[in-house]
Amino acid sequence: MIVETKVYQKNKTTIPDVYCKKYNVEPEDIVEWEENEYGQLYVRFRKKITLNEMIGAGKKSKNTNAVKLEEEFYNLN
Repeated sequence: MIVETKVYQKNKTTIPDVYCKKYNVEPEDIVEWEENEYGQLYVRFRKKITLNEMIGAGKKSKNTNAVKLEEEFYNLN
């Protein structure tokens, strides 16, 4: 299926409603554009990551000992 949209000033355009519904695109979502080596353009939609989602993303379930890890890494012990 081919759907056309117009590009306005400052390269603004509208995502067709059919794709907004199909991919659940909402305000603040991110549109990713990727071009392959053959000049084909791919468009992906993803949700914006919030600060609360980033906080704790790198947390571990158990405590670690940095000195022990360094000793193991360098075989100091």
